Amino acid sequence: MPIHRRLPKRGFTNIFRKEYTEINLDQLDKVSSPEVGLQDLVQARLIKKESEAVKILGRGEITSSKKIYAHKFSQSARQKIEKAGGQAVVIGS
Repeated sequence: MPIHRRLPKRGFTNIFRKEYTEINLDQLDKVSSPEVGLQDLVQARLIKKESEAVKILGRGEITSSKKIYAHKFSQSARQKIEKAGGQAVVIGS
């Protein structure tokens, strides 16, 4: 019998882990609407379904003021959005 079948499996898998789809600010700048929700992200093909959890990351710059709805925001993304005159709105619990 091979050694990989004789040895016990190790490690831990957290079944309650929450997976987020990550979107950067430079990708959000391509969406032209002033309010960006999950449906707008699906139409822009940044996410596949509206049921996905979305986290906005701070890579890149945002040039226009937008109201962005997402499940989580990084601290740098929130600062850049508010600096551009926009608003970061957390949806969900």
